[in-house]
Amino acid sequence: MEISSKENTQFFSNTTTLPVDRSSFKSESSASKENPPCCGGIKIFLSALSFVYFAKALSGSYLKSTITQIERRFDIPSSLVGVIDGSFEIGNLLIIILVSYFGAKLHRPRIIGAGCLIMSAGTFLIAMPQFFMGRYRYERFPSTINATVSISPCLQDKNQTPLSALEKPQTKMNAGCEKEAGSSMWIYVLLGNLLRGIGETPIQPLGITYIDDYAIEENAALYIGCVQTVAIIGPIFGFLLGSLCAKLYVDIGFVDLDSVTITHKDVQWVGAWWLGYLIAGVISVLAGIPFWFLPKQLPKPESRKDSSTSSEQSKFIIEENKDQHKSYQQQVKIAEMAKFLPSLKNLFGNPVYMLHLCASIIQFNSLIGMVTYKPKYIEQQYGQTSSKTNFVIGLINIPAVAFGIFSGGLIMKKFRINVLGAAKLSLGSSFFGYLLLLSLFAMGCENSDVAGLTVSYHGTKQTTDYEQALFSECNSRCACSKNDWDPICGENGVTYISACLAGCQASNGSGKNTVFFNCSCVGTSKSPSQSSSAVVGPCQKGNECPKMFLYFLVISVITSYTLSVGGTPGYILLLRCIKPHLKSFALGIYTLAIRVLAGIPAPVYFGVAIDTTCLKWGSKRCGGRGACRLYDSSALRYVYLGLTLVLGTVSIFFSVAVLWVLRKRSSPQDETLSANGERGTCGTKSRKDKFISSDRLIQTTYWPEKETRL
Repeated sequence: MEISSKENTQFFSNTTTLPVDRSSFKSESSASKENPPCCGGIKIFLSALSFVYFAKALSGSYLKSTITQIERRFDIPSSLVGVIDGSFEIGNLLIIILVSYFGAKLHRPRIIGAGCLIMSAGTFLIAMPQFFMGRYRYERFPSTINATVSISPCLQDKNQTPLSALEKPQTKMNAGCEKEAGSSMWIYVLLGNLLRGIGETPIQPLGITYIDDYAIEENAALYIGCVQTVAIIGPIFGFLLGSLCAKLYVDIGFVDLDSVTITHKDVQWVGAWWLGYLIAGVISVLAGIPFWFLPKQLPKPESRKDSSTSSEQSKFIIEENKDQHKSYQQQVKIAEMAKFLPSLKNLFGNPVYMLHLCASIIQFNSLIGMVTYKPKYIEQQYGQTSSKTNFVIGLINIPAVAFGIFSGGLIMKKFRINVLGAAKLSLGSSFFGYLLLLSLFAMGCENSDVAGLTVSYHGTKQTTDYEQALFSECNSRCACSKNDWDPICGENGVTYISACLAGCQASNGSGKNTVFFNCSCVGTSKSPSQSSSAVVGPCQKGNECPKMFLYFLVISVITSYTLSVGGTPGYILLLRCIKPHLKSFALGIYTLAIRVLAGIPAPVYFGVAIDTTCLKWGSKRCGGRGACRLYDSSALRYVYLGLTLVLGTVSIFFSVAVLWVLRKRSSPQDETLSANGERGTCGTKSRKDKFISSDRLIQTTYWPEKETRL
């Protein structure tokens, strides 16, 4: 009756009810005006967030592409490079809890914008050492640099040799060491990557929740999928950018490129690694600008205004009721604190969750280690340049991974696979993926023939101590240093560590065109005593190596696709094996465990293992071990692939245990129900009471409605 009377007064009265009418019309008109900004605002936010995802994925993948460049530039071992790579995860973990908890209460778009600025600052910091540590100096004999000075590579008479060609006096070495202190500037790369991790932290939790809060409910999943799709494009451009920068000399713009005596095929070559970080930093700055102009809150869609699932901000107590609800807030906090330990116990008491968590941690250890050092493996195993390696990974491997993830989701949807089927698909993907990886053991290249390291000076396979084997009768009259690394290729197809150790008496030409003559150690197999010539640079790998590289690429792409197919089913399995109200908590524990137990340690111990396969270490100007110059190809293959395969095999055993527990705890009726396709709310409503009669049943049996709650 009250409603009808109000309607009558709206039409027949112009007195006291007029202000009410105006306000109602204002509210209606304002509601109608707010709807377009809602759609437009969320789409603007979606575009900005997609660009941020692209920027962070690009800078992260570019770091992977410059692993070998950083190693050579700062003369550091692979294990230290692994620490630098893992510092991103450390930075992320430092503030993830603070950002996730307090970020939702503050201005989320501006926090994301601030994160982009921090991320760009870290990216710029990584590139800064290039401008402060001086020009890159590689090992080259003086005759290859200056043609006007005639110096015999085989230093028979030390009195006629300039000091620059021999060991430097201690005073000059000390002076050089003070200058070379810049080599410790790799710390700035570590700190920059740490800062990148801190800046990247708010992007995912705050960005995704913002979309989920203000997007139309049926569009939220589509929007999040768009963001994830754009994020996959980032690594493609990151590796392609790494390929481009690897072709440019590190000191481009600072030195005359005609004076550079090495090419991008040389193991001492360092590309313009810093240039890509400047580009990535600028992109991060541009990506953060739109967030400073976006509102703290967007108008909620009409379909979600009366929904029980509201944004986190709407759950806060309004200002006018703040005092009267203060005691209530404290009681809620105490209640939440009391529920934490039981929830943790409940989660860790779930065998499916714990076994899947262990399987994921071990599998991510293998995958992160494999991806981090894949560029190095291709370069060292198949003799490819950094530029070509990054190009291949960016253009072939990354799209295969993206297509695999998409295929996994498509299979799940098309065949309406239940939680048991998801476990089977994830297990099958891992099994066949690592089985394909096993075939890569047969697709390696043999060691290059390097005199004194892999073969003796007489052409036989090397079995003695490497340090002693560098010297032979043919170079005994030469004053050579075992620490030099200035490889030359003899006409007999054998690489020599330096022209001096090859016993070369003369040289002609300069720079890249230098040719050495009368090399006493370079003899043909038919007449070993005959002196021969050699050219600058190492010899190419065997004729079979290019063919093996093609086989490796084909199997690598198929393996990447196969392993990626199981990504989506594994994630769905994680969501469905736990109670609905513990999903957020379980995902948080899962992410934390992956980062702490896989993201940080995997690059480090993979790097340590790879360092054990080094045959020839470089030496720093001030003494001490530098970066590795030559790896044992066979040992590197067995260590790199073997470690990946062992970890993958262990993860498969845990996945089998997950499947066994699911089979044991799921009833035949559940499997029949899912096989018949009764996955909707209507199909499960009548059975819901049977499955949730107790908390224990929710956890230990398959509940079909879990599929509808995603």
